[in-house]
Amino acid sequence: MGFLAGAAGLLASIAPGGPAPAAAPAADDGATVVGERSPGPRLLDLTVRSPVLAGIAHVRLLLPPGWSRDAARTWPVLWLLHGSGAAADHASWSVHADLERIVGDHEVLVVMPDAGPCGTYSDWWNRGAGGPPKWETFHLAELRQILERGYRAGPERAVAGAGMGGMGALAYAARHRGLFRAAASFSGALNTLHRDPARLDLPDLVQLSVQIGGGPADWTDLWGDPDAQRLVWRHHNPYDLADRLAGVRLYVASGDGTAGPYDPGPGAGAGTGPDRVEALAHQVGQDFAGKCRKLGIPVSTHFYPGTHRWPYWGRELHSALPVLLAEIL
Repeated sequence: MGFLAGAAGLLASIAPGGPAPAAAPAADDGATVVGERSPGPRLLDLTVRSPVLAGIAHVRLLLPPGWSRDAARTWPVLWLLHGSGAAADHASWSVHADLERIVGDHEVLVVMPDAGPCGTYSDWWNRGAGGPPKWETFHLAELRQILERGYRAGPERAVAGAGMGGMGALAYAARHRGLFRAAASFSGALNTLHRDPARLDLPDLVQLSVQIGGGPADWTDLWGDPDAQRLVWRHHNPYDLADRLAGVRLYVASGDGTAGPYDPGPGAGAGTGPDRVEALAHQVGQDFAGKCRKLGIPVSTHFYPGTHRWPYWGRELHSALPVLLAEIL
């Protein structure tokens, strides 16, 4: 009876789909919610018009039990950031990772924002001119204000992500000291300046990702050339920002690129050899953790046999969740 009553109250508090609520919350710069829909009993999708993106973006919320936009209380917030690729978006975590089962009935508001196919959780440099897309400003200024003003988001925050989102989670926590109490990376590229002339390295991977996912953009529009604009790259690189993570509870995990329990055969697929992308994440993840420890910054790690795939990231979120929630609940 209690469950049914709670579910009825929750459904009554959100729009079933279509337009935004009458008093749509807005950010200081005018970014505003222009639509809401509910794809599931505890899911709420927002459509946000943003001046710093020059268009609209989508955000999925997993609402805590008993949530209401009119509640007298606020809820701690867990941000979950998606990876790169044409199919990656605000729904990725709930579609691919069995998120509702993992989070269960924890009293936390889960925020899953769109970040573009290769937005890289950054305000793009654009050859020094700035301007759209400004994903970092959208997430941490506009969207944060909207969530706090209209969706009962509180000041207690943790952040986690997979792939590109893992890099973004630690970069966000480092670049905005005090904003997040805990941060986790699953298969993130935690040293974007890691070079290896003999094979695929991180600047190569950034270039490929932007060229594939960025449409007509020149890949150097992101942070510039890694040598000529090295300072810009360093300002977005978790490895170079590690000292700024003192006081943040950290969790870093990745596979080594070999076949693990969720793989169909050797490497990323039968007979294809090691997964080079995951092997890179493994190497720079270990380097990042080693640097943190030299700085006296504690970090929980899990390095395992496995590839760059969602089943591993769902498993790692399940493992990291107690670490993250302990800092915000």
